[in-house]
Amino acid sequence: MVKSGRAKRMEKHHKRHKGTGTLNLVSLMDIFTILVFFLLVNSSEVETLPNAKDLQLPESIAEKKARDTVVILINDTDIIVQGKAVAKVAQVMATRGNDIPALREALLSQNDRVMRRAAAVEIIAREVTIMGDKDIPYRLLKKVMATCTAADYGQISLAVLQRSSDKLDSF
Repeated sequence: MVKSGRAKRMEKHHKRHKGTGTLNLVSLMDIFTILVFFLLVNSSEVETLPNAKDLQLPESIAEKKARDTVVILINDTDIIVQGKAVAKVAQVMATRGNDIPALREALLSQNDRVMRRAAAVEIIAREVTIMGDKDIPYRLLKKVMATCTAADYGQISLAVLQRSSDKLDSF
């Protein structure tokens, strides 16, 4: 059978371009590798504080992220250290002076646990984070901070919600 010129050209064309429809997986693997490294690096940087649904934290434009520290949670009724209620807010507000003995004892026991874990740590390096509702009285916050200082905690941080700086510009 005799082929026309057009049929011969089409046959040559199909032979030439037979293997060009393949998928190049090398670049796809590179993209997935970069994505995995990105997710690993960014997921380990996040430290979260305990979830307190009934607390409404104050807002701030602070840039520092939360670290793993001893957490004091202050709600309407209780003062809680690392998930354990240590004092009632009403009793603390009724007492005179800035010392809260039950809180100090709980912090000292946490201090002993931290000391065992990190050997001899200086007082200045011990840190505590206070999570309190934005409507708690300043007098209560002052008592809690004074007790933290009496229990040899050198750094006191207040947990806040991070507010973007563009909201600050609108005021």
